[in-house]
Amino acid sequence: MRTKLVLLFFFAIIGLSNAQDAKEAREFFWGAKDEFKKANSIPDKWKNESAVIIHKREHYNYHKFGKSVTYISGIRKRIMLLDQAAVTEFSQFSYKNKFYTNRAYGGKKGTNYIGVKIIKPNGKEIEIDTEKEAKEVDGEKKLAIPNLEIGDIIDYYFYSVEPFKSVFDYTFEAVETPLGDVYPTMDLKITLDTENDFFINFNTYNDAPNLKEIPTKSSGERSYELTEKDIPKNEFPRWFYPLAEMPCYKFQVIFARSGKFEKLADGFLSEKERDIKKTVSKEDIFDYYNKKFVPFGDIDDIKDFLKGKTFASEDDKIREVYYFTRHQFYTRYIEAFVVNEAKMFYPFEYYGYDPIFFNTEVQFVNYFMQFLRKNDISYDVIVATPRYDGSIDDLLIQFNVKKLIRVNTKNPVYLEYFSPFSSADQFNYNIENSKAYVLEVSKGKRITDASTVQLPSSTYKENCVKTKTVMTLDDFTGFKVKKESSYLGHLKEGEQSDKLNFYDYVYEDYKKYGTKPLLDYVKNKKKNEQYTNEMNALINKMKDSQKEEFEKSLESELDFLVDDYTFKLNNTGRYGKKSAFEIEEDFAIKNNLIKKAGDKYLIELGKMLTSQIEIDQKEKDRKNNIYSIYPRSYENEIILNIPAGYSVSGLEKFNKKVENETGGFTSTAEVKGNQLIVKTYKHYKNYFEPNSNWNKMIDFLDAAYQFTQEKVLLKKN
Repeated sequence: MRTKLVLLFFFAIIGLSNAQDAKEAREFFWGAKDEFKKANSIPDKWKNESAVIIHKREHYNYHKFGKSVTYISGIRKRIMLLDQAAVTEFSQFSYKNKFYTNRAYGGKKGTNYIGVKIIKPNGKEIEIDTEKEAKEVDGEKKLAIPNLEIGDIIDYYFYSVEPFKSVFDYTFEAVETPLGDVYPTMDLKITLDTENDFFINFNTYNDAPNLKEIPTKSSGERSYELTEKDIPKNEFPRWFYPLAEMPCYKFQVIFARSGKFEKLADGFLSEKERDIKKTVSKEDIFDYYNKKFVPFGDIDDIKDFLKGKTFASEDDKIREVYYFTRHQFYTRYIEAFVVNEAKMFYPFEYYGYDPIFFNTEVQFVNYFMQFLRKNDISYDVIVATPRYDGSIDDLLIQFNVKKLIRVNTKNPVYLEYFSPFSSADQFNYNIENSKAYVLEVSKGKRITDASTVQLPSSTYKENCVKTKTVMTLDDFTGFKVKKESSYLGHLKEGEQSDKLNFYDYVYEDYKKYGTKPLLDYVKNKKKNEQYTNEMNALINKMKDSQKEEFEKSLESELDFLVDDYTFKLNNTGRYGKKSAFEIEEDFAIKNNLIKKAGDKYLIELGKMLTSQIEIDQKEKDRKNNIYSIYPRSYENEIILNIPAGYSVSGLEKFNKKVENETGGFTSTAEVKGNQLIVKTYKHYKNYFEPNSNWNKMIDFLDAAYQFTQEKVLLKKN
């Protein structure tokens, strides 16, 4: 009985706490201090917009009490809806009411609170009872907003309370976002509250207003705000990096209870917690990574691997060591993670005491520093930030930094932290062609200085995909198709990730390096047989699922249904930048691409190029610059086997050529023997194009799209 009473008391306390938080959330946004409760009009200049944000408020609060830390975040928007698209967008909200926070070591249940009210044109307010009206669907709350109409104002907020325990240091997720929204904003306020032991990195960019400190009653508390009015709507077109050009802000809060934990903190801290850190200097970079990057690790495994081996060059030796360590400290354990996730058995005990698995960039860098130092090979450590995040001159958030090893051989070899598909000489395309810091290493041991460097670029010829598609008519109602594809460069990485399962590359590595599969460690015959059967069943299930996924992916590319799909892997392309990822796909196209016209057949051959970008009028009026992921090219060969007794016409429309400094599209068509051979080549030359070059890009993009609309006529001789 006593236990029951204690539990009842406990849940009553939680209920009171939640009710208090809900009340505080409502009061915070809609209470007596709400300056916008009567704001019901918008300027004439925005009356033709889909919607207008009358007021937007973002709030962040970081608070501690003893070992307990509470993170509160909230957003409120008061929006006038001016067309049906806006009404439809705000007619339903989806959110999670409760969530488990795993921050630090003492995560607790967090709670989200939502408030919604509608203000009709006559001024009548209708507040939604969100607790009563929200319905649970697939673990989420769904809240429908009834009777929403054009001309209404919707005023809503989300308020999240996330408690946890921490006695050490903790780095909160960074916030990096444009100032504007997809709708024009009349008034914006961002508020940030912290206290002692919380360090703030905060800055604004591209002409956004500065953050201002607001006086507080307590010396241990700090409050800041950023305000702006009359913000135009943001356009987010394809191939655009908003943070590189738009007014924006970035910030991160780091919690550290003492000087000891300040030194361990995962970020660039100001000297004093009261000071906001706005910039990161070369000296900051040096100081932070000089502590992080130290040669470390037992390289006996590499020594064993290198015994008796000779290499054509030092470069080749470095590459082979990279691929070996990728297996030894990464892919060798992937099978175990799969087994553990499938709950077959606990696999990690079979690898001996304290197996080494690299799961951070720092582990990787330190280990390779050790190998290179022990072998008297010159190297540097490079830190860079993605191009989509702006220049490294504006670096603020440590999490954004990517780390590389540059081995200073005759032809420098760049190495980055492993993925199952990573290649020596190739690194994250987001930091290619960007300014970076070089952390110079003295005598292979310590970082002694930091300087800047422009990282290498890749070319559209290196990042390429080549396809060969052979089509054979099937009773004049469809086609049997064989498609061979070969991928290189960054186009290879994405396809490998999408199309390779663990058994495709883990077992390949076992064979290459002579290491034992996990099940070979299981000596008990009965258990081995059981686990083998379970593993085979799992792999067969994954293959069936994979086939279904690939078929759907192909249909999405072609924009029509396919049938009788089969897939074959010819080369994983995992052991070198110049080794292609190669696959074959066989499938049938039924009742598509072919139309009978008397004794003739019209074939929509252009659609076999797969979907191309169609630039509509809205996109043609682009105002932003163009940021491409990387230079790239697509080479296609489409072969149509012409049935005996037939010939083709209409080839002139398949001969196109548009080329300029931004890229190009060319296509040719000719008949050789009993085959129609169509070749296309499309390429993007650069990482960046000024807006003034947009029309030049449209020229070849339109040519490629028009190709997909072309047809050939098949007729009897």
